[in-house]
Amino acid sequence: MVVTSRPTADTLVRLLSRDMALSTPRPWVKLWAAAFLVSVPVFVQAPLVRLCPEASLLISLIWFAIAGLLQRQPRWQSWGDLLQGFAWSWLAGSIYWGWLRWEPYLHLPVEAIALPLVIVGLRRQQGLVGHGFYLGSLIGTAVTDGYFYWIGAVPFWREIARSSPTEALPLAQQAIACLQSPTALVGAIVLIPLLCGAGVWALRQPRPAHWAFAGAVLGTLLVDALFGLVAVSDRLSLTQL
Repeated sequence: MVVTSRPTADTLVRLLSRDMALSTPRPWVKLWAAAFLVSVPVFVQAPLVRLCPEASLLISLIWFAIAGLLQRQPRWQSWGDLLQGFAWSWLAGSIYWGWLRWEPYLHLPVEAIALPLVIVGLRRQQGLVGHGFYLGSLIGTAVTDGYFYWIGAVPFWREIARSSPTEALPLAQQAIACLQSPTALVGAIVLIPLLCGAGVWALRQPRPAHWAFAGAVLGTLLVDALFGLVAVSDRLSLTQL
């Protein structure tokens, strides 16, 4: 006679917990994914939006379509949410850098185009990973823009946006010179700890949405830091010639 044993309640709980752990993405994966999305695609979008802003706008619709497909699958829903947050950032970037890039004071309002929808989603507890990424990216953009206003680089922003690549080079060198002023140093001392603090706070939270927020904030900080280091080093090399 074969004796079959029924699984106990404890066994069922362990099995369900294991299945949920396997199907739920680890938060750190969202951290690195968000950091990648906020830093790497911009190097593709930047030249594309100058050459053909309509193509960049069309690509944003493709991102939304892929995000919608992923959101319909329970296993990939959080990735669809993340991609949707990225799609909103891509759409805003396409609109601004394609047609409004010579107006620096419109940058942040255009980047915040999805903010009302994000607020509604947060209240309903829907799409939290994507909303976390979008808010982190938006905060990083706001801090970066505020820094440009602080160091007085806004006039160069307008001139560079309206000029050809050849004409923009000397203007860019003048804008880079603003990074070596005491005002720029004070601004960096104030803003860098704020961004780092926001990122560290989010990393201490257990939810993937917080880690997506942290990835977007810290990724923005990394890109800004690399840009600043490259700009200052190029400026120093030019002065030594």
